[in-house]
Amino acid sequence: MNDLIDLHTHTIACGHAYNTLYEMVKSAVEHHIALFGSSDHGPAIPGSCQEIYFANFKVIPRQLFGIRLLMGCELNIIDYEGHVDLKEITQSRLDYGIASLHVPCCTPGSITDNTNAYLGVMKNPYVQIIGHPDDSRYPVDYDALVAAAAEHHKLLEVNSSSLHPQSPRKGAKEHYLEMLSLCIRYNTPIIIGSDAHCVADVGNHRRAIELLEEIHFPQQLIINTHVEKLIPYIPALSDWLPNSCTSPT
Repeated sequence: MNDLIDLHTHTIACGHAYNTLYEMVKSAVEHHIALFGSSDHGPAIPGSCQEIYFANFKVIPRQLFGIRLLMGCELNIIDYEGHVDLKEITQSRLDYGIASLHVPCCTPGSITDNTNAYLGVMKNPYVQIIGHPDDSRYPVDYDALVAAAAEHHKLLEVNSSSLHPQSPRKGAKEHYLEMLSLCIRYNTPIIIGSDAHCVADVGNHRRAIELLEEIHFPQQLIINTHVEKLIPYIPALSDWLPNSCTSPT
C-alpha cells in the first residue's frame, strides 16, 4: 500500500514527547512521507502547549527538507457536547484539527455520553479528523459514529499506536474491526495516524496497515494513499501538488 501521509504526531513542546519539530520532519523524509503534520496536544492535557503556541504557527515554514508541513492540533474534547480546549479564533488559524477523547480532559461516560461528545465535535468546522475512536474506556455507538462522520465529512482515524500491545487504549483492534466494517457500509473514509511521540515512530503505520490488509479494507477509502485525497478536507493543499505526492498508476 502506498503510505504517504502522517498527520498525527507530537513534539517535545507537548510535554511528553521526545523530539523537536525539525527532528520529526527530518524523520518523515527518511521514512518517505510526502505530507507531514504536527499535532501537539491542546492545553487541557497536563504539561502541554498553551494557546499562544498554536496562535504563532505563522512563523513556521510550510515546506521543510523538501516535504510539505502542516501545523495542527490534537484538540481535547472536554465535555459530552463536543467542546474543545482552544478558542475558536485559534482553531481557525490551524491547518487542521484532530479531536480526541483523553481521560485527563473528559471523564469517560456512558455510551450515549461518549457518542454525543463525538457527534458534537463533528459539527466543528475546524475539526477534520476524529482521533483514536478506539478506547474501551470510552465505549461508543459505532454505527452512529461512522454514519455521522460520513454526514459531516470527517475522517475517522485508525491509530497505529493504539494497536501497540502496551497501549493504554485497550480493545482497539476489536473496536476497529467493528468501525471499519461500518466504514465500508457507509462509504466513510479513514486516515491512518502514527501518533508518534519520537522520531522512531514517524510514519510507523505497520500495525494499522496489517489490520486493514487482514480485512481487505478498500484502498479507495484510505486517505494515506494519495495526498490529493485530503484536498476535500484541507483545501489549502490544492495550492501544493508536487508530482512526488501522487501515487503511481
